[in-house]
Amino acid sequence: MAQTPSAGKAPTSTPAAFAAALASFLIWGLVNPVFFKSLGSVGAVEIVAHRVVWTVVLVGAGLLATRGPMAVVTAIGSWRRLGVFLVTTLLITINWTVFIWAVVNSRLVEASMGYFINPLINVLLGVLFLKERLSRGQMVAVGIATAGVASLVANYGAVPWVALSLALSFGFYALVRKKAAVDPVIGLLVETALLLPAALVYLLWLGGSGAFGHAWGESALLVMAGPMTAVPLVLFMIGAARLTLTTIGLLQYVGPTGQLLLGVLVYGEAFTNTHLITFACIWAALAVFTADAVNTHRSARRTAPAE
Repeated sequence: MAQTPSAGKAPTSTPAAFAAALASFLIWGLVNPVFFKSLGSVGAVEIVAHRVVWTVVLVGAGLLATRGPMAVVTAIGSWRRLGVFLVTTLLITINWTVFIWAVVNSRLVEASMGYFINPLINVLLGVLFLKERLSRGQMVAVGIATAGVASLVANYGAVPWVALSLALSFGFYALVRKKAAVDPVIGLLVETALLLPAALVYLLWLGGSGAFGHAWGESALLVMAGPMTAVPLVLFMIGAARLTLTTIGLLQYVGPTGQLLLGVLVYGEAFTNTHLITFACIWAALAVFTADAVNTHRSARRTAPAE
């Protein structure tokens, strides 16, 4: 999923922008899990490798045609920024691999939990690394969500590592990515291009034992991993440019909601009373968190000087 855009002057919302943003979250929440589930016979690492290769091909061709090679060179800018991209590349690789593994191995419910708690993880990372202060509402929200996860651990005796891996990897990704504030599509190309040599080496090592080149349907799906990565990001950018932060903040829960419903209703994954307690705590925390964010945003707009 994409990062929430930074605050600024409130944009003018349009129905087309809302539709684009909603479509991006529906793809992340419903279409992508179904897509990766259909590749269940292929290993998660092999899927990620193809995702990298075909994303570089598609996004690279698109950017070369529309902006030229200097757009990417300028985005990298310096050795320091390249170092930032190396870190974000590692984090997004972990995120992609864990998510695809979770989908293929019937852990979509737990994956959805990770994306539900991700906004709260972002708040905690802001406190720890950016010296931001928690509001009273944020403290309550984090406490409720922590109680929910602790309940799951206490009842099952196991840490929900898929959820925490997804939330932490994407949270740290967003945190580090702030240090390389570039166009998200260009950033995606740089990150996948940095990972491309490793992806190609892995696919060459697989050779004939890999999935590509045997069944045409499976091969076509692996190629489609590129568009399935780039298209929702472009739709999100179109929407984010014209929607308020509040609207984007609310829409971001469409993705994990879709994943949860898909996991339970379509794929028949377990959803016990313990899951219900945990998710109820997380949803309550998100309600408090969202209400606090909306109130803060309204207060800021009321106190902002007129232009």
